[in-house]
Amino acid sequence: MSGRGSVVAEVRIPGSKSITARALFLGACAPGLSYLRRPLRSDDTEAFAEGLVALGYTVQDSGDDWVVMGSPSGPPVTSADVYCRDAGTAARFLPALAAAGAGTFRFDASPQMRRRPVGPMVAALRALGVPVTYAGADGHLPLTVLARGMTGRRVTLDASVSSQFLSALLMAAPLVNGATSEGLTISVTGMVSAPYVDMTVRMMRQFGARVTRDGDEFAVYPGGYAARSFEIEPDASAASYFLAAAAVTGKTVFVPGLYPDSLQGDLKFALVLKRMGARVSFEPDGVMVTGTGPLHGTEVNMRDISDTMPTLAAIAPFADSPVRIVDVANTRVKESDRLDACAVNLRKLGVQVTTGPDWIEVWPGTPKAAEIECRGDHRIAMSFSITGLRTPGLTLDDPGCVRKTFPGFHTVLADLCREWGIGQ
Repeated sequence: MSGRGSVVAEVRIPGSKSITARALFLGACAPGLSYLRRPLRSDDTEAFAEGLVALGYTVQDSGDDWVVMGSPSGPPVTSADVYCRDAGTAARFLPALAAAGAGTFRFDASPQMRRRPVGPMVAALRALGVPVTYAGADGHLPLTVLARGMTGRRVTLDASVSSQFLSALLMAAPLVNGATSEGLTISVTGMVSAPYVDMTVRMMRQFGARVTRDGDEFAVYPGGYAARSFEIEPDASAASYFLAAAAVTGKTVFVPGLYPDSLQGDLKFALVLKRMGARVSFEPDGVMVTGTGPLHGTEVNMRDISDTMPTLAAIAPFADSPVRIVDVANTRVKESDRLDACAVNLRKLGVQVTTGPDWIEVWPGTPKAAEIECRGDHRIAMSFSITGLRTPGLTLDDPGCVRKTFPGFHTVLADLCREWGIGQ
């Protein structure tokens, strides 16, 4: 962290989890060496890298970079056991990568990840001629992929629960059908978190793939990928906590490395803060947010930026009228049921809140000290840490769960508070 003038605090955010995972996948598919510049090092990304190593790929840590040796014919080994920890990207992306190869590949994960669904992706793999069996409950890990290559040319995918299912198939698609010329067409129903799919497509193209989109239909053509050097952007979801911190404390924060043409849709959270009254500007080298007084209540559809829903819910009590967040049903099947977790914790803080199947409404209030139930969910822990900036005595029951995506979060936040001259 470094100063940017006398009143502006600068926060450097670690690399994007979503971009790091996709870059690891794409590098694994490309012949030769790909250099991933400044990747995120966290539980989730380490689980992904270890999964690639279990599948026979080489991933080397080279100082600030990760170097991936790709294999365009799928995993270099013919048998593997892959443990995905808590990582949804590993649990959903790596089976699709394995399906493009030949062999028997077993996937398992933590109890938390076992509860999260993978059924729509498995259904699509089966439709593409890949036998996949469950060792426990249908639609959930553990599972086994009996790979001999994907042979289908068209598939329909339900992406209403998670866009990760679609991203997994898209990234594996250039490896489908070997030397045939047809490629793969994916028809999508009910897509959520569309910016993450846009990120996937843009990154595939940057690695040399040919992808087109016509409405809800994606066409991926043969030709594979090309190895390259790839710069990892700072994580926009992680940046949301510090942007929110400025908005509720009347301070100014600058986050370098995030621009309007970012790969990450979650940068649009800054525009939500702007709508609520914060001053937001995109500078040539990053984004700046200044709190200007009480935030204004609003209704916002967060379907496309649902990972930042807990950030907004956690600061909503400081608005001058109710904040209503809608179209976020998919947040109920994340690391926790985030709608429920936000509602329960806000009520513990003495804040009035109501929820429905896909929405939450939070009334203005003065939160009182309480212990936050993190439920092992990094985003709940980080979001309510921002509530704590204006709630003396607020504590977290599991502050360490932030290591999933941002191991240094509490240190960075404490440093920011010192620079601003506020207690924590």
